[in-house]
This record gives sequence, structure tokens and C-alpha cells, in this order.
Amino acid sequence: MHIGLIGLGKMGFNMRERLRRGGVEVTGYDRNPDVTDVASVDDLLTKVPAPRIIWVMVPAGDITGATINELADKLDRGDMVIDGGNSRFTEDQKHAELLTAKGIHFVDCGVSGGVWGLQNGYGLMAGGTAGDIERALPIFDALRPEGERADSFVHVGGVGAGHYAKMVHNGIEYGLMQAYAEGYQLLASKDIITDLPGTFAAWQKGTVVRSWLLDLLVKALNEDPGLEKLGDYVEDSGEGRWTVEEAIANAVPAPVITAALFARFASREDSSPAMKMVSALRHQFGGHATQPAK
Repeated sequence: MHIGLIGLGKMGFNMRERLRRGGVEVTGYDRNPDVTDVASVDDLLTKVPAPRIIWVMVPAGDITGATINELADKLDRGDMVIDGGNSRFTEDQKHAELLTAKGIHFVDCGVSGGVWGLQNGYGLMAGGTAGDIERALPIFDALRPEGERADSFVHVGGVGAGHYAKMVHNGIEYGLMQAYAEGYQLLASKDIITDLPGTFAAWQKGTVVRSWLLDLLVKALNEDPGLEKLGDYVEDSGEGRWTVEEAIANAVPAPVITAALFARFASREDSSPAMKMVSALRHQFGGHATQPAK
């Protein structure tokens, strides 16, 4: 299989490499000349054999919309577009309508794995028709971790379902990070705790709170024990807000996720050791930018 990949940033660059290691031929395009395989989208489309599959891995919002609009004008009937970015699920409906009118297939795929995906593989949540998902399975299999497909890949439902599932995933992530961060601040505030990194390290095996996020927390503390290099300003990339909005729209109580989102807002006003830890965790798993300590 040979696909095109548009967007070779923090995620796309590693995804290209993992796909190639998994036996999928990839031609990638990015505006950065240091990483791109071709000079333009037009060049990309000449390299990928028909019927083409083009994976879009660019920032959500206007950039994704512009990329899909461009592809709608340049692709042929029978081609397929997969949006693997963090688009809002409501945008998927618009993109599918635009492409379907021209006979172009569309799949949305939530992707989790951050900067560690090349090494560990990616968790994948796909939305689209059964036929389109079946056609793209070799791509999903190359990207996901080794083992049973059901452990790391799911066909969630129709168009939009993949990004909806990823949105909720990220909302849960907000709550988990906030809980770890608040525990960190409480431990750090008590002078009887003399080995803070060791305390978290002791929780990594055999305890009910063990997780990959906890492993990353320990890694962050080993790299910067007092988190002195980090500011406590924590960005949000949208999914937490959308999750809370959906909770309100569907009358589903989500106090933990909502509080975690509001805590990020609060981090932009006051100094907080807990929010330093949230910032450290986002950097550890996703390579997200941090603010330097003031």
C-alpha cells in the first residue's frame, strides 16, 4: 500500500516513519523543506497511485479545512481522505459532505500516542463506513501497537464518531492529569515527605493508580525534581472545552473534567505547583510547548 501524508509535524513526522516500518509506503508533504518528501500537494498526488488514500495530519480548524478543500478540488472519484488531526466532530460532517458530493471517501480518526507513538504505537478511533474502514485497515494496523487489534483500534461508528471518541478521551486525560498534579502539590507542601520523586515511583507497580501518565510524571520529576524550569501556565488545545460543551448539551454531569479545564484557566492567573505538573505531563506525552519559569 502507498499513501500520501500531509503534515509532518510532531505527530505526522513520527507516523510517517512508523508506517514505513510497518510496510506502508508513504509520500509525505509539509511546508517545512527539511522534512518534506515533495515540493507541493500537487507533487504528492502524482506520486500516490490511484485510487489514492491521503492522510491529513495538520492543526485542527482553519488549516485542516483549507487542506481538505484543496484536496476536494484535486482528488478523483474513489480517492479517500483520512483526517487524523484533532478536528471537532462537527467539522467532520461538513468535510464528508463536501467530499462525498465529488465521489471522494472520508474517514475521521482520533489518534492518541503523542511523541511516543513511533516507539509504542498509537491508539486509534475511526469513524466512517465499514467499507472505508476495511480499506484503510493496513494503515491502522501499521500505526497501532503490536497485539490484538481490539486493544488499540476501534471502528467507533459513522463519520464524526472517531473524533468524538478522541474528544472524550482527551477530556478524561484532563481529569487524570489534574488529579496527579493536585496529589503532587499536596505531597510537595508537607515537610515530612523527604523523597517526593520516590513516592511517585513507588506507585508505578502494584498500585491501583499506576498508569503511563504516572510513569511520565516520574520521568518529569527525574529530569527536573522541583519543576524549577517550568512555568505554571497550561494551554488547552480545545478538546476539553468541547467535552464540557457536549456534557452540557447532553445533560451529562462531568464535574471532574470541567474542574480540570477551569484549573487550566486559573493557571494563567496565579502561581501553582499543581499546574506546573500538568504542564510537565503535557510536555512529556505530547511534546506540547511549556512556559519557562518566571
